Formats: sequence, structure tokens, C-alpha cells
Amino acid sequence: MPYARVCVRICGRAVSVPSAAQPCPSAVRADRFSSQGSGVPDNGPVLEMTREEFEELVAEALDRIPPELTRLMDNVAVFVEDEPPADDPELLGLYEGTPLTDRGEWYAGVLPDRITIYRGPTLRMCATREEVVAETEVTVVHEIAHHFGIDDARLHALGYG
Repeated sequence: MPYARVCVRICGRAVSVPSAAQPCPSAVRADRFSSQGSGVPDNGPVLEMTREEFEELVAEALDRIPPELTRLMDNVAVFVEDEPPADDPELLGLYEGTPLTDRGEWYAGVLPDRITIYRGPTLRMCATREEVVAETEVTVVHEIAHHFGIDDARLHALGYG
């Protein structure tokens, strides 16, 4: 199971089932970096990075989340996929689930929330490995923030838009 390493680091157990929850209405997209909103910039040749290397970057970004926060995370799995859905090719990351702030007594027996980080769009928009590292960290933090119920307006104000 290729995602187990990432999942284990964030939620204490490997989960490979898709979430039945609804997607977050505001996902991270590459077009947030384009002043014209035209999407992923043409950086010439796409940066080469294996899936394993990218998964390790995601794992490292998860390791940088303070333990005080990771202890509060509940019923969430983190995945790496090569490409986002065809109808949204610029998507860098996606949170699907019920934020902690919206859970009540009814929240039981549900599949884990799902955070997905997409490798392809990230590599296409970044020119260097250092840019991939930085962008991966921003995307991971952005999606985890949605798990905590933080909306895009607040994330933009904090520099994680």
C-alpha cells in the first residue's frame, strides 16, 4: 500500500479507503499563483521527481506540523496521488470530510476524512526542488487547516492561500 507511510505519520494508522464525505468547496489550486488566473505557469520542462520522493516530502511536511496539533487531528488520512480529477487539472490538494468544528454527537462510524496532495500539478508549477518543498508544505498545512475548520479567507490572511 503506497500511502501507508504518509497515513501512519499523521493519523496513527494506515487507511486506504476513500472518504464518503463531501469535498471541501475551496481546494488548493495552482491558479492561486497566477496573477492572470490562467493556471499553472509554463516553466518549460517539468521537474523530475519520483512518486516516492514526493511522498517523502509530504511526510516531512506532516512531520513539521506541531505535535500539539497532530494530537488533535481525528479520523483523517493523508494520500498522495499523481493527478487530480480531469475536470480540475490545477488542483494541488483537496480536503474531503467533516471539519472538527462541524462534528457533533451524530459523528460516529464514518469513514476517515481524506486529504489528498497531487504530485503532477505541483511539479508542473515549480521550477526547482526547493519550490516543490515549499509548495508541498503550504498545501499540506492548507488542507490540514480545513480539517480544523479554518476557511480559505483566514488561510489567505495567514499566507497559506
